[in-house]
Amino acid sequence: MQSSWKLGRLAGIDVYLHSTFMLILAYAGLVLGGLPAILLVVAAFSCVLLHEFGHALMARKFGIETEDITLYPIGGVARLRRMPKSPGAEMAIALAGPAVNVVIAAILALALGIGLFDGPGDMAILGAFAVNLLSINIVLVLFNMIPAFPMDGGRVLRAALTGWLGRVRATMIAASIGRGLAILFGLFSLMRGDWLQVILAMFIYIVAGAELRQVLAEGRSDSDSDSHNDSDDVWVAPPGFRWVSRGKGVWQLAPIVVHTTDRRSSWR
Repeated sequence: MQSSWKLGRLAGIDVYLHSTFMLILAYAGLVLGGLPAILLVVAAFSCVLLHEFGHALMARKFGIETEDITLYPIGGVARLRRMPKSPGAEMAIALAGPAVNVVIAAILALALGIGLFDGPGDMAILGAFAVNLLSINIVLVLFNMIPAFPMDGGRVLRAALTGWLGRVRATMIAASIGRGLAILFGLFSLMRGDWLQVILAMFIYIVAGAELRQVLAEGRSDSDSDSHNDSDDVWVAPPGFRWVSRGKGVWQLAPIVVHTTDRRSSWR
């Protein structure tokens, strides 16, 4: 991770800050209003970090460790050492992140509701800060629960569909929704001249495609493992026959039937 700086290690997980994160701090300081904006960005990304730890600690409940967590200008990424295969585990891990932001938002709303920040001067400033942070956490929940990859809602959707459609088809649906929304969001942002959101849309499109390619590759890998029947031996079929998989590592010789009328080959 040469392009990232290590912030420390928490709960056995290394935490990194990507070097491009400095861009958003510079943007906050120069464009959004100096030190108060920088502090709000730091607080917001602290909530993002807690969000990622929600994923990581829930994954640990299912025996999946997290390699590291990295904060980027567009959010955080928790790199799990392996992806959950069980739809129930995937759904629980996906929901754990937004659940953290729901808790943070609830605490802030309660503090504001009981008048904890009421008062003049510094208390009024803290109150405005809390309102902004509350809004950010609500946005994080709503954005992450969009049912499309790479958002958490996309993983929830895939987990819900896997039982009926299988993991690959469920991923294709969630990834297609993610790519479609990214295109619409990108075009809308382009018309508004909001280049930061255009970059975010490009990121969503790319990551949605990467998730689909990863699942397709896993499917091919599983198929290859099954076709070899846990053996490195190469089985050669006799002339006129070929090996046909019957599933669960069972293979059977089947004759090649040639249809002379249309000159195509098939087997039974």
